[in-house]
Amino acid sequence: MSKFIIDKLHSEIEFKVKHLMISTVTGRFTEFDAEIISDTEDFTDAQITFDANVESITTSIADRDNHLKSADFLDVENYPKILFKSKEIVKYNTDYHVIGLITIHGVEKEVTLMGDYNGNDVDLYGNTKYGFELRGTIKRSEFGLSFNEVTDKGGLLVSDDVILNVSVQFTKVD
Repeated sequence: MSKFIIDKLHSEIEFKVKHLMISTVTGRFTEFDAEIISDTEDFTDAQITFDANVESITTSIADRDNHLKSADFLDVENYPKILFKSKEIVKYNTDYHVIGLITIHGVEKEVTLMGDYNGNDVDLYGNTKYGFELRGTIKRSEFGLSFNEVTDKGGLLVSDDVILNVSVQFTKVD
C-alpha cells in the first residue's frame, strides 16, 4: 500500500452558501489535514481520511466568521473538527464518486462527492504530486445547523444547501 499526504500549500477546502437567496458567500478552511492509502494507480481502492479545524474557517469577514464559529452554527468549542472518512470509491469512465462519512457538529452522515483525478507530475524537488477535485452538496439542517431567520419578504437568510468544492494535491510518501 502507498501513502499520500496532503500538500497544504497547493490545496483548498471551500464552501458556498446562498445569502438571502440572491447572492453567494464563499468560505474556506485554512487548517486541515488529509491522507490517502491506496495500492492502485487509479485510486479506486483508496482509503481517504480528512479533518478540518473549524477555528480556521474564513469568509474574509471577521464578524461573520465569528458567528459561524458560535453555537448558532458550527459551535467550535464543542465541535472543533469536521471529519471525513471514505467508504468506497466508484469510477465511471473518468468520473469518480467518493462515498464516505462526514461528521459536522457531532453528526455523522453519508455523502457522495463527485470527483476528478487530474493526474500526477513531479515537482521541482523530485516529489511526485497527485491532483484531485471533489464537489458535492450537503444540507446544514441534517447536521443540526438549523440557525436561520426569515426576511421581511418571507425568504431565508441562509440557504440549507452548502456546496463543497475541494481542490487538493497529495504527495506520495515512500
